[in-house]
Amino acid sequence: MTFLQQSGAAVLLVLITLTIQCGGAAALIIWIRNIPRETQKVRVFHCAALVMQTTVAVLMLHGIVILLWAGCYRWLCLPSWESGFYFSASSYATVGYGDVILPSKWRLLGPLESMVGMLMAGVSIGLLFAAVTHLVDGPSRSRLPLHSEPVATEPISLRQRRRCYFGRPRSNVIS
Repeated sequence: MTFLQQSGAAVLLVLITLTIQCGGAAALIIWIRNIPRETQKVRVFHCAALVMQTTVAVLMLHGIVILLWAGCYRWLCLPSWESGFYFSASSYATVGYGDVILPSKWRLLGPLESMVGMLMAGVSIGLLFAAVTHLVDGPSRSRLPLHSEPVATEPISLRQRRRCYFGRPRSNVIS
């Protein structure tokens, strides 16, 4: 029954964590896309404020997830909210001091939270990078065009392909 309890708690925690983080990330993506595209007209302080707002929103998402895991630790096995929050934050940030440990029955939740924390940190870095890129470059250049241009249907000879890749053939090369 112990393994079943651990697995159930782990699956439930990961699903709720992903729901919170992905929902928050989706909301931030929508918000970032609504930032004005005319970045030349946007002032320096406005850009700094937008980056700070995005960073604070990401930190709040992480804080909510840490509180979720801390609540679970408090409910399942740790004596106080302080120890639950401390253990959760150190595990989520992959610091893991080791001064607060889980009982052996729930020991596998700590490494799982660390893996989830690393993955969510990667998602957060991607969001912050997208926000800064949006402010620097304007609209994303990586998006595929909505309409493609027609492609030439004539076959290309081997000689034309060589010119395309290597430039014009040199006449002074000894073959």
